[in-house]
Amino acid sequence: MSTPLVFMMGKFAAEISCDRRYAKNHMWAHATGAETRFGLTAYAVRLLQDVYFLDWTVEAGRQLRAGEEIGQIESSKAESSLYSPAAGDLVQFNDALLSDPSGINVDQYGAGWLFAMRVQNSEDFLSPEGYVEHLESVWAVTQQTIKGQLNE
Repeated sequence: MSTPLVFMMGKFAAEISCDRRYAKNHMWAHATGAETRFGLTAYAVRLLQDVYFLDWTVEAGRQLRAGEEIGQIESSKAESSLYSPAAGDLVQFNDALLSDPSGINVDQYGAGWLFAMRVQNSEDFLSPEGYVEHLESVWAVTQQTIKGQLNE
C-alpha cells in the first residue's frame, strides 16, 4: 500500500488512503470486482469522534439514488444522517457494525467499512488528491461550524 496523503485538521492529521476514491460526503469508495465498498474517511471520523450508534433505514437489495438518505450515525460530537454517495444497487451492510460500531473509529479504511454497492457510475468520485483539495476548500467553513457548536 502506498503512503497515505495527510490533511491537517488543525493539530490533528487525517490520513487519506491512496488506494481508493472519495465522495464529497466524506465516504471512501474501494472497488472489489463488481462491488464497491464504502466507509467514512479519517476526516469524517475525526469530526465525529467516538461513533457509538449506527442504524440503516433501507434494506440490502434495494436500488439507491445518489444522495438518498440511507441511515443515521451518532457519536460523542454529532447525530447525522448518512446518504448514498452514488446511485446503484445496495448489496450488503457490514452487519458487525450494527452491534459494535467501534470498528468505524479504529479501522475506518478496513473493518470499519459501512456497506457495499454495485455502483452505476463511479466517475463522480474524487482521486485522493482531489479529495484533499476538496477538504482544503471546505475546511474554513468546517472550523466555523465546529466553533459555533462549541459556543452553544
